[in-house]
Amino acid sequence: MTIDESDPPTALDKATDAVRGATAAVQATSESIAGAIEAGRRPGGLLDQLARFTREAPYAHLLSLLCSVSCLRAGGSLRCAPGE
Repeated sequence: MTIDESDPPTALDKATDAVRGATAAVQATSESIAGAIEAGRRPGGLLDQLARFTREAPYAHLLSLLCSVSCLRAGGSLRCAPGE
């Protein structure tokens, strides 16, 4: 039995192509994220600055920063109490 190029693609062929496409997308995304992380780790980069800040800042300041960020994400203002 020979495979003719004019045969329509089977479900297996379509699934294989979809997996190859997804694999390529994941690899490209992984490389992009890795590049962004490496850029942020360079001296003066965002991750480098954040690392220096966390080493230098007292824990109380870090805790208040985290609470503020979570409040802003939850409700859009610094009021975290329900009903305000």
